[in-house]
Amino acid sequence: MKQTAVLFDLDGVLIDTEGQYSDFWKGVGETYYPERKDFAKEIKGKTLVQIYQQYFLEQEDAQNAITKALADFEQKMSFAFIPGALHFVASLRRHGFKVAVVTSSNQQKLKCLLNEHPDFYSLFDRVFTAEDAARSKPAPDCYLSAAASFGFEATDCYVFEDSLNGLQAGLDSGATVVGVATTYDAERIAPLCHHVIQDFTNFSVAAMGNLKK
Repeated sequence: MKQTAVLFDLDGVLIDTEGQYSDFWKGVGETYYPERKDFAKEIKGKTLVQIYQQYFLEQEDAQNAITKALADFEQKMSFAFIPGALHFVASLRRHGFKVAVVTSSNQQKLKCLLNEHPDFYSLFDRVFTAEDAARSKPAPDCYLSAAASFGFEATDCYVFEDSLNGLQAGLDSGATVVGVATTYDAERIAPLCHHVIQDFTNFSVAAMGNLKK
């Protein structure tokens, strides 16, 4: 199998945090947009900047309050790995693949994760955060630049994503995209990827190598 780069989103792909974030943003919606019953779903896959631009433009007090509340919330979050993720990442590296995290989360969030998993960065060849991309997902910039950092074309790489914005970014980069059905059900994400998995428990490097675009 040709060695290339395998690029992972973080939340909902490697780390099981989506349910916790849903609870947080449900509370935000109830406070600021009680008429929007699906507010937590509406903001899935968006960066904080994108959320502020779309829902809290020129509302500085609300932005400051949400930013502080989110920072406090993330300090108390748990960061359990998605089933099978650690084994799959380790297997990729044993087989000679370059492995990277490509997340829309910022460095402050990663510091919270490191409190629970101090060795997290050592599991990967590189970790890219929101600060590293000129444009956020669904723009493909983050995946294009991550692939290029290893000397590969994105078309030769694999992307693992769960959010609609992330899946679109992966597709637009030209990569082979695997959807992880944690945030949305398999039927919802299937049109935006080449293969769907529930988690990594029964997914192997060999299975990945057999995927077709």
